[in-house]
Order: sequence, then C-alpha cells, then structure tokens
Amino acid sequence: MKGPLRLTQPIRPAVQWRQRLPILVIIVVAILGAIVLREYLSFDALRENRSALIAFRDSNYLLTAAAFILAYIAIVSFSLPGATAATLTGGFLFGLFPGAAFNLISATIGAIMIFWAVRAGFGRSMAARIDASNGRVKQLTRAIRANEFPVLFSLRLMPVLPFFVMNVIPALIGVRTSVFAASTFLGIMPGGLVYTWVGAGLGEVFARDETPDLGIIFEPHILGPLLGLALLSLLPTIVKYLRGKEREI
Repeated sequence: MKGPLRLTQPIRPAVQWRQRLPILVIIVVAILGAIVLREYLSFDALRENRSALIAFRDSNYLLTAAAFILAYIAIVSFSLPGATAATLTGGFLFGLFPGAAFNLISATIGAIMIFWAVRAGFGRSMAARIDASNGRVKQLTRAIRANEFPVLFSLRLMPVLPFFVMNVIPALIGVRTSVFAASTFLGIMPGGLVYTWVGAGLGEVFARDETPDLGIIFEPHILGPLLGLALLSLLPTIVKYLRGKEREI
C-alpha cells in the first residue's frame, strides 16, 4: 500500500524563478524608469506640453483617454515616478469627472498588478512561513487577516506607508484579491478626488505661472474628515479587540 500523499511539494527552482519573474521585471523597470523617465513624468513636463495635450485630446478624446489609462496603470504597476503628476493630468485633461474615475480605476488596476506579481513570486511561501512561525509577526498577521478590509482601508485613507509598500505587504501575508482591490479603490478615493480637483484647476494655475498647492490634503478641513473616517473604519476592529481582552480577564 502506498504511503500518504504529501499535501505540499517543494517548488522546483525553475518554477520558482518563473513565478518571481514578474516582480523582477517590475524592479528592473522601476530602477530604469527612475533614472530615465523622471524628467518626462513630472509637473514641469505637463506645464510645457499642456497645449499639445489639450489639442490632441480635443481631436482624439477616446484615444487620449485610453492612452492615459494605460500610461497611469504602467506608472503604478512599475512604480515609476510621476504618479502625482499623472493624477493631476487626469484632472487637467478630463475634469473632475471622468478624470477622477480614470485616476482611481488606473491606480487600483496598477496596484493589483503589483499585488499579483508579489504574491506569485513570494507571497505564498512567505504566508506559509508566517503561519508556521511563532511570535509577534504571526500574531500581527492574524490580526490583519481577521480584519482585512478595515485595516487596509484605514491605511489607504491615511497613507502612513508608501503606496508601493501597501501593495506588497498584503500580498506577503495572504490577503484576498477582492479585499485588496476594494480597500484600495475606496481607500484612495478621497485623496484621489482632492488631487483630481486640483488638476482640474491647473488651467488657471498655468495662466498665473504658479505651482499647484499639493499640500492641500493636509489642510485641517480635508485632513480632519480623513482622520475621522479612518478611525471610524477601525471602530469595529477596536471593539472586537476590547471584547477579546474582556474575555481574557
């Protein structure tokens, strides 16, 4: 009689490298992009080419929209410089709507691409190692998994971690794609709307030869509601934690 089947098999080196190829490509393109494209994906580049962009949009609206969405997805997917400039461009070319929709959809798709690449290359093995380990890392991971959406949503609302890091960590700890996508789209919505709105007003800024105030998101009337919404989203998690402490007592 044959022995019991092994539920897990070691991953062959060739398969492992194929799984990690997407994230390796992202890293290489990100490095090259930071060196080569920084000057072209900036606010100054938008200022210098605004007339040509508007003329092209007016004569090829659908093509411009498609090209913009694909370019924004590429910027986020490969962690290229210029995500903020791209958001402003979305507002400048397409207005608050549909500019905000283009920005939010593109940023979310780009984030999912990184999420999938990291999960394929490292996430499954890393999640298994965390589950097999002991200590605070495992406890923290379990806490996040038990409250995936509110935790990720609040971290997106208040970006205390870089956008790229927030795409990587959920993949490493085994967060579901649906939760990651929903928390990303909804979490970046307030900030995305603010920056798209700033971009929609760039025509007047350019006319005065000024620079837009990108620190507007830190103004009390904007930052306050974001903080309140982040705390509100964490309220069920806090209540669950306190109830667990009461049971332990």
